[in-house]
Amino acid sequence: MKCRHCGAVLQHVFLDLGFAPPSNAYRLVADLSRPELYYPLRLKVCEQCWLVQTDDFASADQLFDSDYAYFSSTSTSWLDHARNYVEEIIPALCLDQDSFVVEVASNDGYLLKNFVGHGIPCLGVEPTASTADYAESIGVPVAREFFGEKFAVEMVEKNGKADLIIGNNVYAHVPDINDFTRGLSVALKSTGTITLEFPHLQNLIEKVQFDTVYHEHFSYLSLHSVSAIFEAAGLRIWNVERMPTHGGSLRVYGCHKDDPRQNRDSVHAVLQAEKEFGLLDIAVYQGFQQRVETVKDRFVAFLIDAKQQGKSVLAYGAAAKGCTLLNFSGVKKDLLPMVADAAPSKQGKFIPGCHIPIVSPQALVDLAPDYLIIFPWNIAAEIIAQNQFLAERGTRFVTFIPEMDIR
Repeated sequence: MKCRHCGAVLQHVFLDLGFAPPSNAYRLVADLSRPELYYPLRLKVCEQCWLVQTDDFASADQLFDSDYAYFSSTSTSWLDHARNYVEEIIPALCLDQDSFVVEVASNDGYLLKNFVGHGIPCLGVEPTASTADYAESIGVPVAREFFGEKFAVEMVEKNGKADLIIGNNVYAHVPDINDFTRGLSVALKSTGTITLEFPHLQNLIEKVQFDTVYHEHFSYLSLHSVSAIFEAAGLRIWNVERMPTHGGSLRVYGCHKDDPRQNRDSVHAVLQAEKEFGLLDIAVYQGFQQRVETVKDRFVAFLIDAKQQGKSVLAYGAAAKGCTLLNFSGVKKDLLPMVADAAPSKQGKFIPGCHIPIVSPQALVDLAPDYLIIFPWNIAAEIIAQNQFLAERGTRFVTFIPEMDIR
């Protein structure tokens, strides 16, 4: 396999999680007696540009289909994050009724609805029909396409170039990251701004966030690798912010190379921090597998021990994180009977691979387990707050990343 950005031959396996189905390919009852497709789930690292990437097996149209079940609006903290961003970026860029805003992977309109509310023209680009339908129902215009250079040319001919292009948690999801980035360059006005948010590779390694690895993520990104990809497309990163979302993300601000805005000190600071951490040294990648297996072993041991003691254990959040952890660990419903999730699109279905049933959070009211495992640890505080009635009845909340924590 060759690097998806620079073409160098990839020689180093960073992480091997065995085989797993696509994490959002939730199963119906009828599917449980049918064959299920698994792919290798491995990460490799490029020693030339330091882009970490999955093995080439699954294609985007297999992963993001019409029944895609992830709706961004399910998380109230994420809705707050999106609203705050809009309230900050409008005055910062002097956006108004004559501006044009594009969001790539706009999902269910969770963010663009705020621009609609301000009367600022916008367009969402979203290939999954389930989320695009909802976005349109709340007044967000949507182009049902995968974003890339070809689409960008067509969009510019129809709508003109954008003053602001937003991409939240999409950059890691694109198989051809060079084509995607060239599309950003094509679609952006000469004075326009790009903001991309993505989980930071440094946090993945430092905090053992291996459950953020799944087939829908083709790349795992550092500022070093993203800067190189932008430069090849005629773009430049002039500012970067560290965000607490998704276990620690970067928000990068991009522009055309010849834009007069000067690079801020934050860019050099993050690049230097990455270098000091070791992201440009193969050694930091080579010890990760053992740390991951330690987390897995503790997860399985906890479940077995709880079962032997007669303690009831359920989980919350049928997210991709849980799918990765469960399938890598080989856990089935004998150790974890069910997972509650607030998204109606997931309820009544089964987690891919392990086939653990997904239920409404209402089920927790009746069952009140001894332990509730929170798979989306990045919003654990939000989930605990929503389920305080369980704590009052003796339930303890458990997360396993970066290490086991029982509250």
